[in-house]
Amino acid sequence: MNEFELCPRFEKTVAILSQRWTALILYQLMAGPQRFCTMTDKLGVSGKTLSERLKDLEQRDFVIRNVYPETPVRIEYSLTAKGMSLTPIMKEIENWSKTWIEQEEVAEQK
Repeated sequence: MNEFELCPRFEKTVAILSQRWTALILYQLMAGPQRFCTMTDKLGVSGKTLSERLKDLEQRDFVIRNVYPETPVRIEYSLTAKGMSLTPIMKEIENWSKTWIEQEEVAEQK
């Protein structure tokens, strides 16, 4: 029998991405730089939670916070190269969901 050993790096990655709202925030930022209020509106996440997740993603180098010294000050969040490198993975999850999640929902309705 083959013994399966969980890769610690994979486990850590899944732990990061499975934090509530984290994957959705990253997915939203794949569209380009966005302001805080735009993300709260589009995602339906509370400001407190979004703030916490963005700070965590900044510390992990997935997201960068850009401050523009205008009046009023404009702050935008965007993906770093590390964050952008998740794009093909997120797109594959999106493709998978289009095939399998819809089928499950149809089966659940019966």
